[in-house]
Amino acid sequence: MTVVPITSPDLDAAEVSWFAALCSDDYEYLGVPEGRLRSSFAHCSGIVQEAERQGFRNILCPSSYQVGQDTLSFVAGCAPITDRINMLAAVRCGEMQPIMLARTIATLDHMLAGRLTVNIISSDFPGEVAESGLRYQRSREVVEILKQAWTQDEITYKGQVYDFEGLTTDPARPYQTGGPLLYFGGYSPAALELCGQHCDVYLMWPEPKEQIAERMKAVNAVAERYGRTLNYGLRVHMIVRDTEAEAREWAEHIVSRLDDEYGKLIRDRAHDSISLGVSHQASARELADQFGYVEPHLWTGIGRARSGCGAALVGSTDQVLSEIEQYQKMGIRAFIFSGYPHLDECRHFGSRVLPQLKTCSLPEVYGRVPAETPKTPLGAGERR
Repeated sequence: MTVVPITSPDLDAAEVSWFAALCSDDYEYLGVPEGRLRSSFAHCSGIVQEAERQGFRNILCPSSYQVGQDTLSFVAGCAPITDRINMLAAVRCGEMQPIMLARTIATLDHMLAGRLTVNIISSDFPGEVAESGLRYQRSREVVEILKQAWTQDEITYKGQVYDFEGLTTDPARPYQTGGPLLYFGGYSPAALELCGQHCDVYLMWPEPKEQIAERMKAVNAVAERYGRTLNYGLRVHMIVRDTEAEAREWAEHIVSRLDDEYGKLIRDRAHDSISLGVSHQASARELADQFGYVEPHLWTGIGRARSGCGAALVGSTDQVLSEIEQYQKMGIRAFIFSGYPHLDECRHFGSRVLPQLKTCSLPEVYGRVPAETPKTPLGAGERR
């Protein structure tokens, strides 16, 4: 397989991120809730702080009405207890009136001194089952209004969903020049169109590499029509140990008490459970071997009890590092990792793999953070 890298310059560094399990998604045994791992501010902010100590450059804070905590409130609470790590806040477009959302994001960006990034989400609202075209049109309009709020003196917008005339942008100017970077994931033609025109990082879930390459080429074609260049990101779980046997043993451990009927209930409660992306994760499970591996180190067992990202890289330090390097050669620049339990796996990856990776902060690469922003020392696991 030959894939031409499609990304911005300086390919020798990647943004390596971790995951804050806000949506009741932390287990030792998948599908078996434990009080010590429940979604609380104390537990999830502890994951954020540990990720910062390990040297991760960003952390995804997901969004779900059904379970867990409010994302933007959580990010605000983490601002004064972190110094270096960026926060990737998932925003479900339309949940908040877009002018108010622009002000909220700008406020968070100032609280974090430019350490905010935004994951644009187009899923249904609670109690809603909307047609895909409507959801993406709503997201498009929200993104276009946000960009006006962040870059112009006033907001004037006439769309199918929103209509505003001559609103001042004074309360909505963010800390970062041009506003936070926009990360986006979606597989439909409408999703690719929105990302190619307006977003900065196209996020993908784990599949065989040939399929990932095809998705990258498809969205790149859209971006080229708008004269734009995207970066690409992979969201995947992680199980890394000193040996492959130990890693595979832990993979079997975390599903050893899983009831598949309860696992289905967990998958179905998510608002994205009927999305095209989730269906592709299910297809990968169907293609896997008897042990759940669709590629030698890509294990689909996670998806038995989780909607969305449903596979993990499983292997020794060298094997996992080799897999990451292969993705980088394909043009992937941003990685969002996670593992069960999240604190433990954060330390496993942080001590074994992260010190061997050259990392970067994408907002700094894009020049979004003002030059006068004070620089703080790197953590023990960080590398320039």
